[in-house]
Amino acid sequence: MSLTQVSKEKVLSDSAKRLHGFSNMTSGLLLRLNLLLNFAVIFALYGSGLADESNGLAPEVTDLNAADISFALEAKLPDLKEPFIDSTPKDLKDGLAVGELGVDGGKKELLLKFVGEIAEGGHGEIDSFLVSQNGKLLFESYFRRGRINYPHYQMSITKSYTAMAVGRAIQLGFLSMEDLDKPVVSFLEGVDKSKLVEGASAITLAEAMNMRSGIRIDKDKAKQLMKSPAALKGQGQIQAYLEHSSVIPPSPREFKYQASDPSMTMQVIEAVVPGTARVFIKTEVLGKLGIKRFAWQDDVSGFPKSAAGSSMRSRDMMKWGMLVMNKGEWQGEQLIPADFVSKATAKIHTNQGGSSYGYFWWRHDVQVGDRAIICKSGRGAGGQFILMFPELDLIAVFTAHNKGMGKILATFPERVLPGFLE
Repeated sequence: MSLTQVSKEKVLSDSAKRLHGFSNMTSGLLLRLNLLLNFAVIFALYGSGLADESNGLAPEVTDLNAADISFALEAKLPDLKEPFIDSTPKDLKDGLAVGELGVDGGKKELLLKFVGEIAEGGHGEIDSFLVSQNGKLLFESYFRRGRINYPHYQMSITKSYTAMAVGRAIQLGFLSMEDLDKPVVSFLEGVDKSKLVEGASAITLAEAMNMRSGIRIDKDKAKQLMKSPAALKGQGQIQAYLEHSSVIPPSPREFKYQASDPSMTMQVIEAVVPGTARVFIKTEVLGKLGIKRFAWQDDVSGFPKSAAGSSMRSRDMMKWGMLVMNKGEWQGEQLIPADFVSKATAKIHTNQGGSSYGYFWWRHDVQVGDRAIICKSGRGAGGQFILMFPELDLIAVFTAHNKGMGKILATFPERVLPGFLE
């Protein structure tokens, strides 16, 4: 049974869906609820059985068809008894070429010392850590709740995946690069433009994907709107954002990391692709990458969530990184226009901390000795990272839980990248 075949009514209560569907609130309570729900979706499907951890194979959840797990149980996997560390990853015929750490790239001793610290808890509650270089998976490790076949909640990297869905729509001709600079409402026939707040009709798709829509909704107003979830179905969600926001200032607007902007983006995808956004993402994006086991929750609109809500396996996260690193090409097929990928990972907005933002992807420079190296990344709360270093053709994937690795953006380049520079 696949994750997408399970009725959402069986997995998520109406009250939980209302909490996660709308508004830009990012309180600790909402974060904890989102993590819990992602775990509940997967846990209810896959169970908690573990493979023999001493057989030389990566740890798995063994009962992938279990669907009778009580939701009253704490929705998490038990920690692994021992970490799994592999410098010669197995070829699983999953679309990832494999190699050997130290032979095909990297200093093995340097990376293994870092991994030993991870195993001892020195870098937070890390669940998985993978490295590829020059198109080959060279290293794979799982700790604590990490499993090779078990999708890990992603949180905000869902935004990054949503951006690639826009790129796929462009590649197939349902959108164009010029459309990025058109108002979002121009794609949405169900929106009553006569009721929109001043300035709302000018918000472009590009501005939404750069978190500069200018939408600001009072928290009390958002709570009031959530009491009538039926009104937020379909394009009612975006209608509410644009009707009840404070006045939208002219461009350029202030950057604000919030849920409204990716939700607007998913609304456009739903409006322009044939069929539904969910089927489009499953077949034309995930399917093309060979990603078959995943979770992707519904927003209050009924469309796929985009601010957070997806779950992916660590190896599949690596595929996303390779897609971006290869400028939208996957196994000889151009899935995403190269110019869109370039724009999505560009420094469109740079904040005071030095990190830049493109279309739902991050970018910053890391200092290794006297050398500044570009890092492009997808980031998710709790410690979900896809870190790409184009100059080195290197990708690192991390998953974690309980806000497990806030410093890894600095410690990984400092400790491990020197072993890949030579």
